[in-house]
Amino acid sequence: MDIEYLRDYCLSKAAVSEEFPFDDTTLVFKVMGKMFALCPLAKDPLRINLKCDPERAEELRESYDSIEPGFHMNKKHWNTLYLEGDVSDKLVLELIDHSYELVVSKFSKKLRMELQQYEG
Repeated sequence: MDIEYLRDYCLSKAAVSEEFPFDDTTLVFKVMGKMFALCPLAKDPLRINLKCDPERAEELRESYDSIEPGFHMNKKHWNTLYLEGDVSDKLVLELIDHSYELVVSKFSKKLRMELQQYEG
C-alpha cells in the first residue's frame, strides 16, 4: 500500500480533512476536527498511527510483528502499523475504519447529527 492509496481511502470517509498540524511531514487525518490517523511521511518504511480499542490493540501487537504501540501517542489507545510488514492491505483498511468509528462513537449527539449531513 502506498501513501496515495492510504490518503485517498482516508479522505473518502465522511467529513474527513487532512492537515499538517505538527510539522511539514506529519500528515494527520481528522473527522470533524478529531484525529483518527497520523502518517509521518518522512519515515521509511511507511507507517500509520491509528486509534484502536485497547483490548484489540494488544491482540494485534501480539499477532503481528508490524504493529507496535503508537509512537508518540497514548500507547493504550493507539497503534503504529508498518505498512511494508506482515499486515495485509485489507487489515490496514479495516483498522482505518475501526479508528474512524471509534472517534465518531465519542461524538456528542450534536456532532453526530452534523456528521449525518455529510453522509446523506
